[in-house]
Amino acid sequence: MVNATAVSDLVLAIDAALPQTQCTRCGYPDCRSYAQAIDEEGIDINRCPPGGAEGIVRLAAITGRPIRPLDPTHGVEGPRHLAVIDEDWCIGCTLCLKACPVDCIVGGPKTMHTVIDSLCTGCELCIPVCPVDCISLVDVTGPRTGWDAWSEAAADEARERYAFHRFRLERESREQNERLAAKAVAALQDLPAVSKLTEPQALDGKRAVIEAALARSRERKSGTGNSGT
Repeated sequence: MVNATAVSDLVLAIDAALPQTQCTRCGYPDCRSYAQAIDEEGIDINRCPPGGAEGIVRLAAITGRPIRPLDPTHGVEGPRHLAVIDEDWCIGCTLCLKACPVDCIVGGPKTMHTVIDSLCTGCELCIPVCPVDCISLVDVTGPRTGWDAWSEAAADEARERYAFHRFRLERESREQNERLAAKAVAALQDLPAVSKLTEPQALDGKRAVIEAALARSRERKSGTGNSGT
């Protein structure tokens, strides 16, 4: 992810011209990352289907690059969609909650989920993660496509909600690491051999256990851990 305090004015301007659906269709994890790639890596400005033709015109004006047709390998311009969950089929697995970049889906484990219509960006990221295919998309803007199907206010709100989504995930990860470290310390203190160690030795042992627990947590999150251990 991109650190907002380290980006240039041009990146901020490019980011402001993107619709903030955070759909990843451009090939980057979020709109800010795409904006930075345009500025720093020279990536094409025609990879954002939600922004459509008008979005390319906006980016061309900001970057000074020529206007080009939307790259079809990243999708086509179309109306804005809204995700709808079939309540009869939803099993409450919570996978869609984790996938939504703006936290517009509400529900709990093994309970029915629902989408807050006014907050949905139509990113479609919840569709592939649903194990029972109970999420569908409905057209909510008819013939209006690209920026005509969106608004500056909606983009600003989506950007803020995505920033909070990232903050929430980072906070939860930090709290999980702290819980694992606390459990490791408690388990170590229960070992009879610990009482026989000198204070420096005991501290070193605790640090080793904590570091090992944190390393295992990071491996699980990155997917590099050995599932057989």
